[in-house]
Amino acid sequence: MFFTRFDVFLQQIFFKGLKMKILTGGQFRELDLYTIEHEPIASYDLMERASHAVSDEILRRWPDPEQRCIVFAGPGGNGGDGLAVARMLAAAGRHVLAYLFNVKGTLNPDCETNRDRLLADAQVEFTEVTSELTFPELLPSDIVIDALFGTGLSKPLNGGFALVAKRLNQSLATVVSIDVPSGLMCEDNSYNDLSVTIQATVTLSIQMPKLSFFYAESQRYVGEFCFLPIGLSQEGIDSIKTHLWLTEESDVRALLRNRPRFAHKGTMGHALLVVGSRGMTGAAILAARAALRTGVGKLTVHVPQACLDIMQSSVPEAIAQIDIDDHYITSAIDASVFQAVGIGPGIGQHHHTAAALRSYITQQTGPLVVDADGINLLAENPEWLNDLPADSILTPHPRELDRLIGHNANSFERMNRARNLAIEHHLFIVVKGHYSQICTPMGDVLFNPTGNPGMATAGCGDVLTGIITSLLAQGYLPAEAVQLGVYLHGLAGDLAAEALGEESLIASDLIAYLPAAFKKLKEAK
Repeated sequence: MFFTRFDVFLQQIFFKGLKMKILTGGQFRELDLYTIEHEPIASYDLMERASHAVSDEILRRWPDPEQRCIVFAGPGGNGGDGLAVARMLAAAGRHVLAYLFNVKGTLNPDCETNRDRLLADAQVEFTEVTSELTFPELLPSDIVIDALFGTGLSKPLNGGFALVAKRLNQSLATVVSIDVPSGLMCEDNSYNDLSVTIQATVTLSIQMPKLSFFYAESQRYVGEFCFLPIGLSQEGIDSIKTHLWLTEESDVRALLRNRPRFAHKGTMGHALLVVGSRGMTGAAILAARAALRTGVGKLTVHVPQACLDIMQSSVPEAIAQIDIDDHYITSAIDASVFQAVGIGPGIGQHHHTAAALRSYITQQTGPLVVDADGINLLAENPEWLNDLPADSILTPHPRELDRLIGHNANSFERMNRARNLAIEHHLFIVVKGHYSQICTPMGDVLFNPTGNPGMATAGCGDVLTGIITSLLAQGYLPAEAVQLGVYLHGLAGDLAAEALGEESLIASDLIAYLPAAFKKLKEAK
């Protein structure tokens, strides 16, 4: 399959149309200022708007009027939000204690206004901390609102703020962070001291997510998170350039095509999967069954002799192309007749298999889907990356990716290096995991919202290879196939987990729930 320059143009337009941007902390501050100037709205009134959203969510989640609410507010805008939330919760009948840390005697103007309003409000037990704090006794039933620092933090918590974070983390109270858990940077925490970062039960993020929320290292601090829209300027959002996106269901739903009424197997694509080795037939079966369930017209599997009998009995719909070797893939077949080729699941790393992979790379004009041992073989032969067809799709998990690009200290570094690799070699790279990241040749990074911890089980990656290869063969552009495939893969996992539980989930359950995933997307159209 040959992709034209017009196809590349279509892919660029496709990614520009994504809706949910992920902004940096600096960009959020720019957006606040843009909204204040262009709505127009006073900064204090915008703070009121955000605080109403936060207090309403707290009251919705924790409706028990007997629960105390204890606010810890810093001297900046985030602290102003916290003091406003304290006033609103008290007005709703809650018992509220508020602590404002003003050790330097300098407050954000809107924070100062909210302090003055609390001083005049007898409903709130208000304490302004100017030196030492007599820390309140926290009960397991308490709701603690963390409003110490928001998106503007640029260094680790220290001094009294670090002590407050440690005391909160030792308590059994429910901790609700406004916008960002205090101590957590919005993007890069490489040089942060996370031991003094507040561990939130729930983070109520204003308007949009923060990048660090999508990293495994941040999960224990962010807890559950949700976005609270507060009407920040859409024009301002549209004007901010970013390469970071969160995929939404509407984006994926728009990609899904209806099958033509006069479709037949010859018009729905012919895919080739190069899969399996002795003892690893299961990976081949999972990839093949996933490709067929995703709707490809015809499927050929290139397998060694040892895999043939079980493959044909387990996946009778697939055509078997037998390798000359009994145990391994050792040679490449003519792939020019196929609309898509996926390679890697279960193939092992035998040197003859590496030679076969090299042959597939050099003979292909259209993009390949490379997974598992295919990626491991690329890591052993990194110069082959230069020869991969443009828009090929690599689907490594973090350890496989590290073999390609070297060890990474954290997820932020891994994302940036994967993005650079995708740009350099004009690839799509799917970094698998919770919130799988799709790094594109254009430099965008898309975070996928579907999927769950039950999918942390062997074989799920093989299923993804089959899904994406099938979509490519049906004529989806690589940009479309990779986003739709990753989303469907996670959605099938979510539906399976809902029915079976996360602990009991196995890879073949994803294939069983692919029809329900397609149906869910189509019914929402």
